[in-house]
Amino acid sequence: MGVMSVCCILLIFLLKSSSAHNDFFTSIGHMTDLLFTEKDLVTSLKDYIKAEESKLEQVKRWAEKLDALTSTATQDPEGFLGHPVNAFKLMKRLNTEWGEVEDLVLKDMSDGFISNLTIQRQYFPNDEDQNGAAKALLRLQDTYQLDTQTISSGNLPGVTTGLPFKNTLTVEDCFELGKIAYSDADYYHTELWMVQALKQLDEGEESSVDIVTVLDYLSYSVYQQGELERALDYTKRLLTVDPEHQRALGNLKYFDYQLAKQNKAEKEQSPKEESKKEQEKEVGKKEYLPEKRKYEKLCRGEGLRMTPRRQSRLFCRYYNNNRHPFYMLGPVKQEDEWDRPRIIRYHEIITEKEMEKVKELAKPRLRRATVHDPQTGKLTTALYRVSKSAWLAAYEHPVVDHINQRIEDITGLDVKTAEELQVANYGVGGQYEPHFDFGRKDEPDAFKELGTGNRIATWLFYMSDVLAGGATVFPEVGAAVKPMKGTAVFWYNLFPSGEGDYSTRHAACPVLVGNKWVSNKWIHERGQEFRRPCSLKETD
Repeated sequence: MGVMSVCCILLIFLLKSSSAHNDFFTSIGHMTDLLFTEKDLVTSLKDYIKAEESKLEQVKRWAEKLDALTSTATQDPEGFLGHPVNAFKLMKRLNTEWGEVEDLVLKDMSDGFISNLTIQRQYFPNDEDQNGAAKALLRLQDTYQLDTQTISSGNLPGVTTGLPFKNTLTVEDCFELGKIAYSDADYYHTELWMVQALKQLDEGEESSVDIVTVLDYLSYSVYQQGELERALDYTKRLLTVDPEHQRALGNLKYFDYQLAKQNKAEKEQSPKEESKKEQEKEVGKKEYLPEKRKYEKLCRGEGLRMTPRRQSRLFCRYYNNNRHPFYMLGPVKQEDEWDRPRIIRYHEIITEKEMEKVKELAKPRLRRATVHDPQTGKLTTALYRVSKSAWLAAYEHPVVDHINQRIEDITGLDVKTAEELQVANYGVGGQYEPHFDFGRKDEPDAFKELGTGNRIATWLFYMSDVLAGGATVFPEVGAAVKPMKGTAVFWYNLFPSGEGDYSTRHAACPVLVGNKWVSNKWIHERGQEFRRPCSLKETD
């Protein structure tokens, strides 16, 4: 075999290996394939069990037959062997038949199952997926202020009792979440999940995780957060279970020494200094990520409330876009979601068949969603955007072409210079943290390669209902738009002057329960010169 042939084989192997892992945790749509893979493996495993049972049944029948025969024969061996047929059959059994039994016992019935498992394993999630899914649970816990018991019991908001897919976390699961947080030096979440694991152990749940290991992690994570007394308590409890635990014995002395030192320092500290420290702590809390707090509050439905006077200016109407011929007889349902920036929702704007076709076209091409890196100017993946996306061009299918035309007819904007229809499916705790759709002044080359100017407007279709979470929120103004299947929302990213509208900074909240599918169209400036004329005032 030539060098070129070897290189080609290696290249094909590497391509297959690289395509096998697909960041499963970033798309529920792709994770559904894993369920069918697992179902196939369960069927294969059951076939293996049947084969083993069949083999054991044959061995059992042979043993029972010979047990009866030898019991009779050993009562009078000479008399039994005096019959020539019995003598012949004994020779035959020991020379031939016991060899067949040996072959049967040694026969490996697992070949089919192991072969199937080996083939499927190349498409399994890896450590990155497991860690990604775990961190998604921690993110949901923080965003929606859920306690560990709520998550562990499976009683999440949006999950009604009696649903067949409701599930709970075992001690092993809670311990694993704590360990993943620990590996990131996230001692806050380590403590929360180790406490939950300990609680379930104390309640009598059977587990392969031993209480000593849980207490070891727990005492250290509490110590790392500066809570010496609690760290000492957990260490003492550990030593009641395992008095010879070397690390705990060392920690006990160390924590005792540090606690005495801390108490002495506190006694010497003046009340004034103590008060100053408390004030600094409070200021620090207030200054910590104000936008993130606003974003998370909006996701929980705790955002700003519009005044009754402003609400009275929001309407629902039938809309025909200045007597557009297509919508004269069948106007669309339009609802004002927000006034500044103006966010409009269109109801029943895409059919079930269209949504299914768009998903069908997009699903095989879903790839980890990327963001524009202002430093390099290139597209890259980011932890703050957890989803997969695909791009559909108008020429690929009449449905995509019809959708594009509908957007143009309703908005009055030219979509020929718009980006292709982007379809996105969110993963476990899928989100997209606060961002702008348009390019800012500090990103002059954001869309230079397209040659169509900045993103003037955003059109967003919701192609699924979401049981809990998943809202589109605008932290600057306090708006929250909930996903409603078959609807679309529209807003302008730029003022008529071409200046960016910074109030359109928005985010996709983490999906708590459900599967979120959206598709969006980013419309660009080029081609809108006469459709949306410029204004001389910056914020007009």
